[in-house]
Amino acid sequence: MRHTSAQAPSVVDRVLDVFGAFSTDRPALSLSELSRRAGLPLSTTHRIVGELARRGALERQADGRYRVGLWLWEIASLSRGMGLRDAAMPFLEDLYEATHENVQLAVLDAPEVVYVERISGRNAVSVLSRVGSRLHAHATGVGLVLLAHAPVEVQEEVLAGPLKAYTPKTICTPDELRRTLADVRRDGFVISDRQVEMVSLSVAAPVYGPEDQVVAAISIVVPVRGPEPRVLVPAVRAAARGISRSLGAPRAVQQPVF
Repeated sequence: MRHTSAQAPSVVDRVLDVFGAFSTDRPALSLSELSRRAGLPLSTTHRIVGELARRGALERQADGRYRVGLWLWEIASLSRGMGLRDAAMPFLEDLYEATHENVQLAVLDAPEVVYVERISGRNAVSVLSRVGSRLHAHATGVGLVLLAHAPVEVQEEVLAGPLKAYTPKTICTPDELRRTLADVRRDGFVISDRQVEMVSLSVAAPVYGPEDQVVAAISIVVPVRGPEPRVLVPAVRAAARGISRSLGAPRAVQQPVF
């Protein structure tokens, strides 16, 4: 539950609490589980779930449990992330074909990043991210890129912490994070080394929108024992530049895509 007011939750709050009860590891829930996880009375949950099921936002399975319905997916397809995904896919696919490693597209929802797309090969190193999932921005390559170009007030909010440690290599101090963000702005890319899992690292670069603002970031995630990460930087930056060009970013239109 993400209530931001001391007042009693509204109807919208309650509906969102029901949706928030679902998670990657619990995609299907019974009515009682929804009631408990949403923090709502069973009678209230029953009424809300019934309405959502009638509209197709939830679907009732044969075992009586509920899961998110296709109607909600149709609505989600209208989000800014889907248009961005459509523009990015050709370049993500090219990057994947060149490497057969994990290729990702993400946007910032501070203090986290939301993964809009991921292409993964059968033999690629395992990653925690999936389409629609979130990770803390300070610990990921895409997140560092997005934070580096975020408004100052957003950066300060993240720097104020807490900064979650996924591994012993995760950036967990404000001073180190400030230095890293400055390096990203200077270099135009970042190599995030074993911050989320000790078996992998990522190379990430920014994607610019029509007003030359950073609207997304892409990354390639490879095994630590794989190729020298700096070898991948030109390919990642070229893919990011190609997406930026598709989105109409003036800075990308003025540069060739190699």
